[in-house]
Amino acid sequence: MKMDKQTLVSLILLMVVAALYRAMPGRIWGFAPHLAMAIFGGAVIKNRALAFLFPVLSMLLSDFVYHILYLYHLTPIQGFYEGQLTNYLLIASLTLIGFGMRNITIPKIAAGAVAGPVVYFLSSNFLVWIGGGGLQRPKTFAGLMQCYQDALPFFQTSLYGTMFFSALLFGGNYLLKRYMFRQPLVG
Repeated sequence: MKMDKQTLVSLILLMVVAALYRAMPGRIWGFAPHLAMAIFGGAVIKNRALAFLFPVLSMLLSDFVYHILYLYHLTPIQGFYEGQLTNYLLIASLTLIGFGMRNITIPKIAAGAVAGPVVYFLSSNFLVWIGGGGLQRPKTFAGLMQCYQDALPFFQTSLYGTMFFSALLFGGNYLLKRYMFRQPLVG
């Protein structure tokens, strides 16, 4: 895995900050950086295995933090839960959206920031419905639509969060390359 030290340190710091933010008490549910991290990782990290691991390792770290807080009765949220592996796989799969935008432009970033939450919303809530989780809606088309309707508030904050964190990640990466590292801005 070839990667310069600046990039590796930056990615590790991003993972830690994102993990701590996600586990922060009082934050808005769904307003988190991990969907944007998956898209950003797919677009920016040349090593595909690392691109997939980038958001998942951050999620795992934040789940450890959640679990420690839960064990000390500082939060009602468990760090480790049933269906967690499926959630990690869904988030990692969003890295594929980033792979489609190797030539990074603002319209591609915006499209990815919308596509990521839409794909995650549709797939995760379908799995909740088919698995009998959540409010255990009936296994009918109407039940599936109810399940999606139940999750609309989370979708809205997920969309806003992904748009915000995509702008932050891609914009920060652009500024670092342009002004700190003085790298050419090709692809």
